[in-house]
Amino acid sequence: MSEEQKKILEQQLWNIANTLRGKMNADEFRDYILGFIFYKYLAEKMEIFANSILEHDNIQFRNIDENTKKGQEYIEAIKEEALENLGYFLKPSELFSEIAKRGNSGSNNFILEDLQKILTNIQLSTMGTQSEEDFEDLFSDMDLNSNNLGRTAEARNAIIVKVLVHLDEIDFKLEHTEIDVLGDAYEYLIGQFASGAGKKAGEFYTPQEVSKILAKIVTTGKNRLKSVYDPTCGSGSLLLRVAKEVKDVNNFYGQEMNRTTYNLARMNMILHGIHYLKFNIKQEDTLEHPQHLNDMPFEAIVANPPFSANWSANPLFLNDDRFSQYGKLAPASKADFAFVQHMIYHLAENGTMAIVLPHGVLFRGAAELHIRKYLIEQKNYLDAVIGLPANIFYGTSIPTCILVFKKCRETPDDILFIDASKEFEKVKNQNMLRDNHITKIVETYRNRTVIEKYSHLAKEVADNDYNLNIPRYVDTFEEQEEIDIQKVMFEIKELETKRANLDKEIDVYFKELGLVF
Repeated sequence: MSEEQKKILEQQLWNIANTLRGKMNADEFRDYILGFIFYKYLAEKMEIFANSILEHDNIQFRNIDENTKKGQEYIEAIKEEALENLGYFLKPSELFSEIAKRGNSGSNNFILEDLQKILTNIQLSTMGTQSEEDFEDLFSDMDLNSNNLGRTAEARNAIIVKVLVHLDEIDFKLEHTEIDVLGDAYEYLIGQFASGAGKKAGEFYTPQEVSKILAKIVTTGKNRLKSVYDPTCGSGSLLLRVAKEVKDVNNFYGQEMNRTTYNLARMNMILHGIHYLKFNIKQEDTLEHPQHLNDMPFEAIVANPPFSANWSANPLFLNDDRFSQYGKLAPASKADFAFVQHMIYHLAENGTMAIVLPHGVLFRGAAELHIRKYLIEQKNYLDAVIGLPANIFYGTSIPTCILVFKKCRETPDDILFIDASKEFEKVKNQNMLRDNHITKIVETYRNRTVIEKYSHLAKEVADNDYNLNIPRYVDTFEEQEEIDIQKVMFEIKELETKRANLDKEIDVYFKELGLVF
């Protein structure tokens, strides 16, 4: 599939999504449209898999009669294989195209109850299998009886049928190996929803250009990763971005507190072709109830946590291995360094972590200064500080930074500071990082290049009392051109003379008209 065809697919999906736009708010119709796309994906994947098994029998999965003994034998055999390989199972009558066809028929086209049952059956098919947790309550946010879809059952049925029929007309081309074409289109939709979601967008989506920087940094010098972890994974886009930078990732780990976003992350992983045994996404509060202590350490860690979020800062955490060695906890009103401490605890000795944070973490005092000093003076884990432009995140215009940490640093004698805050392109109300901006940041980091007014290798952090404010290290001051006062005075005198001459000319015209100037 060409780039042009991919863009057509993205636009087709967005047009279908807009079918629901007038019925509900962006959050709600996002959950429905992404859920239906996911259901179509699962159904087509199931049919392709089943047809490959039935190839030697010269029959098609959708043509199996489920009411015959022979048909039941086929279905049971395929189900066993599907649960092991795909992690779920759908019967021929439960395929997306079949339910869309029924909805589009002239009579008996009420499909809501059957559709809700099918979505439930997908989850039930996994009960007692290794994939059960990955599919549990996956469609729980798709209430087909919601009044937001329509005031009557008939109205709800009509809008759902319209969406399904439009989706059914699109060929996802899953039989081809380019599985990420649909994955990329799915990511495009998530991004589109995020751009219109205001402050709530930060809960589930990191802009792709920022994801690229984080992913390229944590994969520097590596072709394969044993594991990648995101403690605030949102829709999972950061984890998937890391996978694009290497040949292979053995395992993906993530944790997300919001249930709806947690569902979206699992869908996103499956839709990108990540096998259910290769990802482990949990729903819980990362700081209060970490879920991956038995899976650590991780070779790459990335995160875009909620900026300056509240957390309990319970004194009991001073006995928690993640925080105990520091002697102080991050403030209850600013959990930024709590996320840093949590991630460092999960980081492998040969690993790299990159986290997006607000600028306050660079210079705030009290407990945060204490933690900063410990990380730099005692541990020497901080590898780089990268300042990003303001207004590049959805829902907030504040400038942000990326902190990069390593437990075994190749250059332990200095810390790299990069000020990329001035390099962006303004697009409407948003500042955008283009490929050349991203490349400059990443290459400067990888080569630890010193560029005037852009980057600096600092050995003077201790002298600055561990204040990491970027202007202390990267001088971006532009000297203003000297003003020639004599020349300016002469120009003013000339202008005054011209004005006086003009006044005289105007006065002549006014007198001719019998007016006083």
